[in-house]
Amino acid sequence: MSGTAADGQVYVGLMSGTSLDGISAAVVRFHDEAEGGIRAELLAALTIPYRADQRDRLARAVVGGTAAEYCRLGFDLGEWLAAAAVAVTAEAGVARRDIRAIGSHGQTLWHDRPHSTWQLGESAVIAERTGIQVISDFRVSDVAAGGQGAPLVPIADALLFAAPSHWRALQNLGGIGNVSIVPPRGTLDGVRAFDTGPGVIVIDAVVQSLAPALRFDAGGAIAAAGSPIASVVDALLAADFFQESPPKSTGRELFDAAYCGRFIAACRDAPGNASTADIVATATMLTARSIAVAVQRFIPEPVVELLVSGGGARNRTLVDMIGRALDPIAVRPFDAVYFDGDSKEAVSFALLAHLHLTGREGNVPRVTGARGRRVLGKRVLAPER
Repeated sequence: MSGTAADGQVYVGLMSGTSLDGISAAVVRFHDEAEGGIRAELLAALTIPYRADQRDRLARAVVGGTAAEYCRLGFDLGEWLAAAAVAVTAEAGVARRDIRAIGSHGQTLWHDRPHSTWQLGESAVIAERTGIQVISDFRVSDVAAGGQGAPLVPIADALLFAAPSHWRALQNLGGIGNVSIVPPRGTLDGVRAFDTGPGVIVIDAVVQSLAPALRFDAGGAIAAAGSPIASVVDALLAADFFQESPPKSTGRELFDAAYCGRFIAACRDAPGNASTADIVATATMLTARSIAVAVQRFIPEPVVELLVSGGGARNRTLVDMIGRALDPIAVRPFDAVYFDGDSKEAVSFALLAHLHLTGREGNVPRVTGARGRRVLGKRVLAPER
């Protein structure tokens, strides 16, 4: 593997999402093609689940902490990210010297749109432990330019995952949901994207509150046994975020523990003596209908299909609800067209690292609202050995 333009250049992408499930890691070879095109070849992908103590530290940091705790967590998360990079590189059978760079998103602790954004996970630790240069802190340049700093995956959706002859939407179902609308052949002039609201963050919080032995609704089995309370969903969808026109982004700062507590209380106050399954079904419908609202209100393009990826794509009840809400738009798993959708965001941040090192902009201003296109990320050089 020479790393020449002809053979492609190999990168590692790292992502820790809002749902705090673990670290997604991917090894990708990018081939630069004619007229600015890029082709991605996925060599290996892993998801490294967080241990309970790691997840608890990250969850606590979102709601508060001391300077000492944030200081230590930033470096410790760097260690965890480095370990994920080493593991996925070994899985790919690629020598570390042949990895051009690691693109690390880190963990978003706070996203104060459009004022500021904060991702944790010390890139210098990753570089030191792996011996590979690291590009990180991708969101801040867009925010500094007046943008939302999110979503950032639309550049990958356009360059890597566009359909050849029709409009396509790509919906991520992580902790937060976001959608990209991509024209045929992925021309950037037509790309739009925004956060749609909760992905699985409310569903997971409800399950953890009402069935503490579980972390999430595996396959959507609990929701499938319940009946959603439409009046609760209607009331929640009247909130400002869902009415706001794009560009827009959100995160745990809106859909936090207090929000989920109010959600459960609203379900219990509704007529009908709601069961646990009913409340989980209502949380699932909230996500599904928020996506449908986004498509109906803010996507005038003639979208033919919507590809779903992220942890929520494994929730069959959620995907079925989305399909019914969006009919006649076809709803399909990302995996059915490309590779495992759990790897999609890690691949996207590997692409952002590639764009950074080749001097190309990584944001889409009509998506984020930034004043112009910017090269994203900060670079930490590999240590000399």
